Amino acid sequence: MTMQLDHIAAQVRANCGQQGDEHTESMLARQLQFAADASHELRTPLAGLRVQLEEALLHPDETELPELLHALLRDVDRIEGITADLLLLTRVAAGAAAAECEAVDLAETVRAEVSGRASGLEVRLRLEPGVIVDAVRSQIGRLLANLLDNAQRHARRGIEVRVRRDGGGGELTVIDDGAGIAVADRERIFGPFSRLDAARGRECGGTGLGLAIARDIAHAHKGTLRVEDATGGGASFVLRLPLMDPPDPCGAAWDRRKQNPVAGRQPR
Repeated sequence: MTMQLDHIAAQVRANCGQQGDEHTESMLARQLQFAADASHELRTPLAGLRVQLEEALLHPDETELPELLHALLRDVDRIEGITADLLLLTRVAAGAAAAECEAVDLAETVRAEVSGRASGLEVRLRLEPGVIVDAVRSQIGRLLANLLDNAQRHARRGIEVRVRRDGGGGELTVIDDGAGIAVADRERIFGPFSRLDAARGRECGGTGLGLAIARDIAHAHKGTLRVEDATGGGASFVLRLPLMDPPDPCGAAWDRRKQNPVAGRQPR
């Protein structure tokens, strides 16, 4: 599979080179790399399934069935998680319909997500009320969940979540007190299946797509997601989204007046 993708990539580069379209070449190269990475990530648990099943067939009398079934289910869960996340990435890239967007209170979203977790870590909340964004509620919830999952994997003692209004934007920050992230790696971690070290490997859970999904959701909502140093050590993931426009009572009244010009006239 990898050799086939490399051959296709070479053809794409050759064709794009003839056209002189560097942007198209870059875009297609990224898509091919993503396909290659996804193929590799899916092959790993599939290979594990095959090895365990073949071993059981060769040595049925030495196979502990409950242990085998639990191991197989772990691999199946990983495959299912990767495919579900790949589908979500596709949906986010396709964009949301206007009807899917609604007023989302960032502080309330944080409270709801944190209340349903039991990580054993201290979670401190500093939430400014009334920070409202126009967004797909389920996607903002998933973005926050991914940031909290990441923080829980790397925090030593605790996590802090902040929400505040900053000019024309709403800011949501998730801070952990872990080892932090080197400046050189702060963009790379948002790539699909990007792992910096063993501590961020498959053994720690996750599909390797959590931060990629989080950033794609931020961009789909005309926002940004970046990582900074946390005060006192650790990593600080900062999401910034445009605030929802306040209702315009004058504009609404004018629209009603245009629809029914007789209404609102004073009798003479």
